[in-house]
Amino acid sequence: MATQAAVDDNDVRATVERLARDARAAAQALGGLGADEKNRALHAAARHIRANEDRLIEANGRDLAVVDTARLTDAFVDRLELTPARIEALAAGIEAIAALDDPVGDVMAAWERPNGLHIERVRVPLGVIGIVYESRPNVTADAGALCLKSGNAAILRGGSESHRTSGAIMDCLRAGLAEAGLPPAAIQMVPTTDREAVGAMLTMAELIDIIVPRGGKSLIERVQRESRIPVIAHLDGNCHVYVERSADPETARSVAFNAKMRRPGICGAAETLLVDRAVARDVLPPILDDLARAGCELRGCAETRALDDRVVPAADSDWDTEYLDAIIAVRQVGGLEDAITHINTHGSHHTDAIVTADDAAAERFLGAVDSAIVLHNASTQFADGGEFGMGAEIGISTGRLHARGPVGVEQLTTFKYVVRGSGQVRP
Repeated sequence: MATQAAVDDNDVRATVERLARDARAAAQALGGLGADEKNRALHAAARHIRANEDRLIEANGRDLAVVDTARLTDAFVDRLELTPARIEALAAGIEAIAALDDPVGDVMAAWERPNGLHIERVRVPLGVIGIVYESRPNVTADAGALCLKSGNAAILRGGSESHRTSGAIMDCLRAGLAEAGLPPAAIQMVPTTDREAVGAMLTMAELIDIIVPRGGKSLIERVQRESRIPVIAHLDGNCHVYVERSADPETARSVAFNAKMRRPGICGAAETLLVDRAVARDVLPPILDDLARAGCELRGCAETRALDDRVVPAADSDWDTEYLDAIIAVRQVGGLEDAITHINTHGSHHTDAIVTADDAAAERFLGAVDSAIVLHNASTQFADGGEFGMGAEIGISTGRLHARGPVGVEQLTTFKYVVRGSGQVRP
């Protein structure tokens, strides 16, 4: 497989500009492609990922050998590590994206004017998308495939911790492009871990249309602060599970445990558990015991500490913290409105869930909580484009403009108006 050329370390900006210009040319070609041509490249890329499992594992092993695992959390290492099952998931995810309807050219609305003009609102690609991300190598596959499916050219800049793994995945994507006869610049990876490359990308508004950062709060804040290009971003995933007073205790127990401990290091993991004070004495102890036995650190309010001596005092900052680790903050609240206020005050507008048997309480929560994703009687770990039937997603947007929630192929398009007439002139 062809490998993308290495960067000239003396001129990072010139290298990024070259990538961006090549991407701009590729984007113009991609915009006119049909679904079959893009899908051929995606299916070929999935085959190359499966065929190169050993190479991907070897590259990932070198990344893991270099990072300071003694300093990093288990959740961070979990995000970085590739296993045969996860490699199969990469390939299957690309195939799921290929199976989606092509959004490009979709007529979103159409109407006829009294003067005979026929007007359509039609989906078109965004153009060139720059994706800046950290330790999760799966983003390389997901982002590249989603951008290609939606007719966009992608410039990927992954984190230094996963640089070798992402490079090996990138080679599979490029092999898929070559096999389908598509422009090699349709998906590119910045071939350096130099932080200057990110700064260069953020200034190239004439070449890059959208920046999508995916990573920790410091990365997101830097991109939003420095970018001259529109940004689709989520800040931290400070997600909540609220156990309302009518909740079935076993449902509450299973949802709370899964929301925190299935994968503590992902953005949809619950970081705070809220429980109605009226039922806490009965409902909360089994939940706390499950979490503690699984190795989760419990930080709680005074009322919660009185129920379990393994709970340590929560600081005020705990209610605002995305741990991305096996730690959870637990607080008892006075009822539904108290829970809604807490979430809207301390949450990050990402994903929040209520466990309740009261449909009216559920509807109040779903309508009043100001988050991109709200759930009733389901784990916050469903906050994922794949679980939403979108194949995959580049990230979960917590903003309000253009896209909110999982950013999949549809969210990576914009639209234009196509007007057909028969010689009309405006009086």
